[in-house]
Amino acid sequence: MNLIDVIFLAFALSIDAMAVSFSNGLLCVKNKRKNAFLLALFAGFFQFLMPLIGYFFANLIYTYVKPYSSIIAFIIFLALGLKFLYDALFKGDTEDSICCISLKCLFALAFATSIDALAAGVNLRFLNVDIFFSSLIIGLVTFLNALLGFYLGHLFKRFPSKYLEIFASLLLIFLAVKSVL
Repeated sequence: MNLIDVIFLAFALSIDAMAVSFSNGLLCVKNKRKNAFLLALFAGFFQFLMPLIGYFFANLIYTYVKPYSSIIAFIIFLALGLKFLYDALFKGDTEDSICCISLKCLFALAFATSIDALAAGVNLRFLNVDIFFSSLIIGLVTFLNALLGFYLGHLFKRFPSKYLEIFASLLLIFLAVKSVL
């Protein structure tokens, strides 16, 4: 596997994190830079860490996680999407209720978007790759794409916030459904 292949893999693995960041960029009003950085940092770090875990514990982890990886991602994305939808429909326009930047939420989003990276790490185990360098590229590309996604989402703030909140929640629900298909 050459550098170009690793970069393509990194972009593919970062798409979910970018979509989640985009939806948060639509919703977050306060502390835009801090929130964008935190979300990108968590997503990038988990995308860096998970291939390493998958690589070093390939046989053990793959056996236990693979059958449930899509279900785990589905549950997390669906729960967050439904929470966003509920907040959009039944709560006021307080950013704290809709912007998912709490530590608990950051861990959940980062974990849910990095399960594929765990599986990629298992696959990388059987290829001739420098796993640390590959994981570093994956984490860096994810960090940058998550930042980009957040700021692209923030550009759409001209639209009425209730519709953006509903769109963001539907995006997370779509990711939930996609994870089990």
